Amino acid sequence: MNYTFHQLNVFLHVVEHESITKASEALFLSQPAVSIQLKKLQDQFEIPLTEVIGRQLFITDFGKEMAAIFRRILEETTAIKEKVEQHKGLLSGKIKISLVSTGKYVMPYFLNGFVKKYPQVEIAMDVTNKLRVVDTLAKNETDFALVSVPPDDFTVASVTLMKNHLYFVGSKIEAEKLNKKNLKPEDLVGLPLIFREYGSATRMAMDRFISQHNLSVNRTLELVSNEAVKQAVQAGLGFSIMPLIGLRNELRNGDMRMLKMKGLPIVTQWSLVYRKGKSLSPAAKKLIEYLEESKQQVMENHFSWRKEFL
Repeated sequence: MNYTFHQLNVFLHVVEHESITKASEALFLSQPAVSIQLKKLQDQFEIPLTEVIGRQLFITDFGKEMAAIFRRILEETTAIKEKVEQHKGLLSGKIKISLVSTGKYVMPYFLNGFVKKYPQVEIAMDVTNKLRVVDTLAKNETDFALVSVPPDDFTVASVTLMKNHLYFVGSKIEAEKLNKKNLKPEDLVGLPLIFREYGSATRMAMDRFISQHNLSVNRTLELVSNEAVKQAVQAGLGFSIMPLIGLRNELRNGDMRMLKMKGLPIVTQWSLVYRKGKSLSPAAKKLIEYLEESKQQVMENHFSWRKEFL
């Protein structure tokens, strides 16, 4: 056989996404390029790795078995590279981090100095919702997960980074229409409310707040990202409970307003978590060490603006 590591990597992305289109997006390759590499790999096996039924691509049982082997092959090649770099006195390797979507406002700042200090270390970040983040951690598909609420169905260790504050917000015009300086939870009844999708930590926090006060509310919209919720709120479609961390520009330029409400803000804690007992690579251990040493400075340099609104 004469397959390449590149072909194996492409195939594993196809397996993960069960789609050539999504695999091409994840790899930053064109769809034809992915299809060509997939065909070159398939040509070396008499048994099909994939099959297409209708317009849907499926991984065959043989393909799944090969994917497990290919994954081990690539892990071993990575281990070889790391050993070589270590003997040269360099810290190297790959660190996989899964982020809840709002975490994209947080994690890059905490990684900035680490990436510059250890340029041989490759960082792969996957931004998705809370359920998917916890799932990747449970299946050991990622090294770390950035969450505001740690999973409770398995044991994790964590590096606490900073607090996460969630406030009730609306557009400037809609906030002025309310004409109230201090709201009560029952004031939510009758207001058009915009929710994140089921499974996100922000949605869970908002649902919990409403449930704790036994409220029957108007669910106007359900959207799949923090950015989409912001746009809807700014457009005057409704109000929402949102993390302060993603609202700096909108609050500063007046497009959105924070409204005081009894029981808010909801305060959680941004933490980088990992499976307790996981065998961490030297690069992963160094990242933990770096974060513990630098997190206070990072907060002072990049997140002191929050004091304007807390």
